[in-house]
Amino acid sequence: MDPGSRPGMTKLKTMANPIIRVAVSEASRLFGVSSKTVRRAVADGEITYVVVRGRYKLNFESLVRWSQERPKVRNKLARQGIGQFVDRWKIKNRLYSPNPKTAEKE
Repeated sequence: MDPGSRPGMTKLKTMANPIIRVAVSEASRLFGVSSKTVRRAVADGEITYVVVRGRYKLNFESLVRWSQERPKVRNKLARQGIGQFVDRWKIKNRLYSPNPKTAEKE
């Protein structure tokens, strides 16, 4: 056993793709839906989560998948969530630009 570790605790390994988790309130703001809608999806098993200190921490990947499977949520994401700011982003680096022609114009 590692001298710095405690019994029953496992060390977290550094992963290439770490799991991103967000709170219910953060998810509702990001996706432009009510927290009740997010909680309903959690209760229906559509979004994976863990409980940390009595609070839900939602898996961001499952949140995105859920939002894209539901047309109403996808539309709210574009109008009221983070999608409303996409037009304002000016990405000049071709590697990260969603459209290479956009980068050429600027």
